[in-house]
Amino acid sequence: MSVTATSLSRARKLLAQRRPRTHVSAAYAAGAASLALASVATIACTGAAGTNPVEPAAYVQKVAPPAVSAAPSAPPVVQAVAKAVPAPAPVPPPAPVYPDNLDGWIRQALDILHAHNIPASYDGIMRNVMRESTGNPQAINLYDSNAAAGIPSKGLLQVIDPTFAAFHIDGTAWNIYDPVANIVAACNYAANRYGSIDNVDSAY
Repeated sequence: MSVTATSLSRARKLLAQRRPRTHVSAAYAAGAASLALASVATIACTGAAGTNPVEPAAYVQKVAPPAVSAAPSAPPVVQAVAKAVPAPAPVPPPAPVYPDNLDGWIRQALDILHAHNIPASYDGIMRNVMRESTGNPQAINLYDSNAAAGIPSKGLLQVIDPTFAAFHIDGTAWNIYDPVANIVAACNYAANRYGSIDNVDSAY
């Protein structure tokens, strides 16, 4: 039998021995019962003599360790900013590389001409270059009428200085012997006068 049950039994016996044979008022009985219960509670809390105090079951609680919450997510503002960041723009293709020869000069000149909506074709340029200078960018004619007038024809397409200056295209060199600048200026002149360098088949 536990300490609490034993103490309660003793209290009841003590109460029964002290109860008079005569009628006991309800108030007296209630007071005695309260006193007995208080004694039982005191005994239950302090325990038997010579032992450690016994805690009522109601006070013995197992405290669970605090729950470990999951890692917090990013604040809504951070999430909104992350969603609002645009994707990186596509990387533009690298600039073309042209070989430093007649083929490369013509191809580079064609890209410049087409960017300025000036008509010309690879074959038309090549045909006129081979007739005028045989592909030599340093060619100069010192024997024609232009040379007699002091403005000899120069470069791949044998352009005179005034024509080169008048039909020069921005972004190209101002050197008349520069092969790309020479082709571009000559084709610009031919487009204005003949519709295209492709329409030129002789001295122009």
